[in-house]
Amino acid sequence: MLISYREALNQAMREEMRRDDRVFLIGEEVGYYQGAFKVSKGFVEEFGPQRVLDTPITEAGFTGLAIGAAMAGLHPIVELMTFNFGILALDQIVNNAAKIRYMSGGQLSVPLVIRGPGSAAHQLAAQHSQSLEAWFCHVPGLKVIAPATPHDAKGLLKSAIRDPNPVIFIEAQLLYGTKGEVAEGEYTIPIGRAEVKRIGHDVTIVAYSKMLLLALEAADELAREGIQAEVVDPRTLKPLDLETIAASVKKTGRLVIVEEGWRVAGLGAQIAESLYTLVFDYLDGPIVRVTGEDVPMPYTRPLEDAAIPDRPRVLSAVRAVFKRT
Repeated sequence: MLISYREALNQAMREEMRRDDRVFLIGEEVGYYQGAFKVSKGFVEEFGPQRVLDTPITEAGFTGLAIGAAMAGLHPIVELMTFNFGILALDQIVNNAAKIRYMSGGQLSVPLVIRGPGSAAHQLAAQHSQSLEAWFCHVPGLKVIAPATPHDAKGLLKSAIRDPNPVIFIEAQLLYGTKGEVAEGEYTIPIGRAEVKRIGHDVTIVAYSKMLLLALEAADELAREGIQAEVVDPRTLKPLDLETIAASVKKTGRLVIVEEGWRVAGLGAQIAESLYTLVFDYLDGPIVRVTGEDVPMPYTRPLEDAAIPDRPRVLSAVRAVFKRT
């Protein structure tokens, strides 16, 4: 069935809340307002205010509450109005959620999902447009997921809710209204498994979240030039499925990594470093990265567009790879 990304997330949480009464949703305006992006539409009517909890504007407070609930055996889903606000809860996420299992010698677990919108939308400016996934990937004890399609969003969110460890689940703001085919009935997608979204043999493009759609558009244009790009979506950023990505690069001999986040210490740098030892002998040229600019996000639309990767930049990067071989 063809549904939106927003509806896929709604289905995943609804199915898991029906399946397991330990699952509950907590966050700002998730109940009667139905979430800032209407992902929890209809939830308070079906599950009641005890399982769909509206909170004050206190990210550290309700994230800490959810961590305690998870330690006590519940399975909370924390919705952040934006991951930019998750910065206010970093102490809880990094020093508590990510470390409690280790510090308790495995006696305690934190089956917690922290989800919500990330990356840039349209003219939300410097404090509301950040791609922070690399921050969370840096922390041992956290799993990080950034799905690009409704099908992947539903299957991976269900897996995240069932996982006994804390999971960061980042939903690009501009994906909520996009539509895609979602299988009917029960299904999950394993955490830590990438997927080849487009088969090709000339160059591998690795992209995730919103950037995957950009990579697929670029691949279609490259095909008209006679370049067949293989597009790989990691889907899970930590743990990262290097085996699938490496297999693609060994086949094509070229690699371009596309990410919206900042270039310095970005996730693409980690992917490139991890791959070099696996594919060095197969590469026909250097690995090329396309990233967001290392600037606070501008407010004006032309400058915002200049700060975010676009199709011409991806096409230029791919063409440059061939010129260097």
